[in-house]
Amino acid sequence: MVWLDQMEQISYYANIVAFAIVIVTWFVFAGTFLLRKQPETTMDKTRAPKSWFGLILQCLSFPPVWMVRRSPIFSPVIEGQYVLNLILQLLAVIIAISSVWLAMAAIKELGKQWSLAARLVEDHQLITTGVYQTVRHPIYTAMLGMLVATGLAYSNWIALVVSVIVFIVGTKIRTNLEEGLLRDAFGKEFEDWKAKVPGLIPFLKI
Repeated sequence: MVWLDQMEQISYYANIVAFAIVIVTWFVFAGTFLLRKQPETTMDKTRAPKSWFGLILQCLSFPPVWMVRRSPIFSPVIEGQYVLNLILQLLAVIIAISSVWLAMAAIKELGKQWSLAARLVEDHQLITTGVYQTVRHPIYTAMLGMLVATGLAYSNWIALVVSVIVFIVGTKIRTNLEEGLLRDAFGKEFEDWKAKVPGLIPFLKI
């Protein structure tokens, strides 16, 4: 019983530390987009307006993990599983920090081609270097990572599962439209890259 009480306390404080770190990474993550140096203005060559629906779904996936917290707060993700919770909190920290790094690296690699809208600009290039050698949509991977990290540190596991499903549906809509533009523009070069590099989860064909 003493060991169990100690593990419960350790798990509780680990949760607090993990949540604090995830909050800090959220500020850095947001700053990566909001405070980045604005690239020179580029003319659109073509756009996929329907991609905004996918972005809306992606955004709607985040409120549940913030609004539906575990009860009591900072209790284990799965009730009574204190050792597992310690592992999950460490995982949340690793995922959050990795997601920030991934987003920063992806934005740097894209340069002037980064945009909220699914589009191709004049003289658009197919970016297959840097983190784009590991995953085709690293910014979405980073967003998913932040979603999962937040859920593990704070939210109810059911809310996390629902959020991940909504995010993946929205991301699938976005990536289908974005990749349609790239396929039309780059043909075999795009198909060869797609065949080698996973879409969303590094090292997995997802």
